[in-house]
This record gives sequence, structure tokens and C-alpha cells, in this order.
Amino acid sequence: MADRTRRVAVGELELAYETFGDAGNSPLLLISGLATQMLGWDERFCDQLADHGFHVIRFDNRDIGLSTHLHEGGIPNLGALLRGEAAPAPPYTLADMAEDTAGLLDALGLESAHIVGASMGGMIAQQLALHHGHRVRSLTSIMSTPSRQVGQARPEAQAVLFLPPPTDPDTAAERSLTVYRVIGSPGYPLDEPRVAEVARRAFARGNNPAGVARQYAAIVVSPDRTPGLRELTVPTLVIHGEDDPLVQVEGGLATADAVPGARLVVVPGMGHNLPQPLWPQVIDEIVAHARAAEVGPAAHA
Repeated sequence: MADRTRRVAVGELELAYETFGDAGNSPLLLISGLATQMLGWDERFCDQLADHGFHVIRFDNRDIGLSTHLHEGGIPNLGALLRGEAAPAPPYTLADMAEDTAGLLDALGLESAHIVGASMGGMIAQQLALHHGHRVRSLTSIMSTPSRQVGQARPEAQAVLFLPPPTDPDTAAERSLTVYRVIGSPGYPLDEPRVAEVARRAFARGNNPAGVARQYAAIVVSPDRTPGLRELTVPTLVIHGEDDPLVQVEGGLATADAVPGARLVVVPGMGHNLPQPLWPQVIDEIVAHARAAEVGPAAHA
């Protein structure tokens, strides 16, 4: 598989990204979730979005994959943060990660883009829309929430987040399979060979357990976005699995309820992943939403 990865300076960071489709088409930026490199957006999924006439961009967030790892940030005390106890502040928040995303648009010479975020990526996408609404042509928030207090994980799903980190490609594959057997979509078969392959590739690209902990800490300390979302004027689509055990469906319901005019799609049998049989539905929803935004009033604001 040819490596199409490029790197660009964003502030003091370097972000790794890849593109799909014609650069002259409408840009559509995909934001990944916690502990998930850009590989989480399957290349075939990206190609199919590009085939609908979009210039698709996926990238590694800070502290993961081939983007800058902030080793100087140390390892946060997640237990204390989760319990609300006094603890050193994490080195960054979701607002900082949203600024990274805006900076990536700048570096790519894009005034705005359609923004699609999954899980933590949805939180970052929401934050980007709140702080840089003019950069967001449309917002699609998938399996996400406006607050970590809403749609909290079931105990078994929370537990797999804290499994021991992998030490080699094989343990990375086994860990990922264990995670997705718990949080994946109960209504659809898990593509275990693909999950294992992506985990091995991700381990080879950059294994950084401390960075994942810092990303998680950023979620924990970031404030509830609901008040801001109530004032949002960006065209918004919310997609959520009815059977998501990691960010339960209440997270999607709360997001859609907060944003004026948001459209909510709840998918039966879907958990906290995007199984291939659901791609046609999810892609059609994203494409229809983006196209509607381009011809609607928001496109000319």
C-alpha cells in the first residue's frame, strides 16, 4: 500500500494527514476519536466519500500516530481527574485540539470545510463549530456527546479503555479485538481480520499510551458544550448507534436536542464503530447533509 501521508506544521506541532479525491472538490475533513489514528477512517470509506465529489482529508490528532507526541506533557492522573480531585491540569483540552484542526485548515489553504467527527472527534468537531463557526460548512457528529456526563459508558465498555497497552503488533491486534468485541456493533459482524490489521499498522506508525492518556484527560477536563451548541447556526447532522455501549445513545440525543435544527439519525444495531454494512447509509447521510448545506442559507453567510 503506497504511503500517501504528508506532514504540515500547525503552530508548534506537526500534523500528519492524507487526502482522497480531487483537490478542487468541496473539502470534507474527518476527525478521529480517542486513541484512534487516522487509520480509523477506513481508506475505502474515504474513497467512497471522495467518489461523491468531495476532497476528503483524514489526519492524526496531536499525541497519536505520526503527528507530534507531547512527551513533555507527562502522564496525567486520570483517576484523580475522573473523581474530581485536585490534580495537575492536563497539558491541553479539547479546545486546543479544535485549534489544531483550524490550524490544519489554515495550513492546507482552506477557508472552510465540511467537518465530520467520530467519538472524541465529534467533540472536537463540536468545539471547532463553537469557536470557528465560519470555518465549518456543515457539522456531522457521530457517536459523540456534548458532555462526558451524558451517555456515559457502560461499565464493561469503560473497562476496556484501561486494558494494558500493547507491547508489539500482535498484542496490539489482540487488544483491539478485545476492545471492539465489547464496544462494536452488536447488530453486525466484527471484521476481525481488518481490526487486527489496522491495529498492527497503528502500532508500527506510533505506539504512544501516554499520549492516549493525555487525550483522555483532555476529554475529562473539557466543559459541557451544551450552552454553546444551543446558539450554533451551523447545519448539523447527528448519527448515533442505538446500541453504543461506550458513548450511549443519550449522547447523540443530547447533541441533537441542543443544536437548533439538527437532524438526528439513530441506527439500530450500531455500537461504537462503523461496520462496513452501514457505510452506504452513513455515507449517504453525510453526503446529503453536506450538499444541502452548500445550497442552503448557511453556505452564503
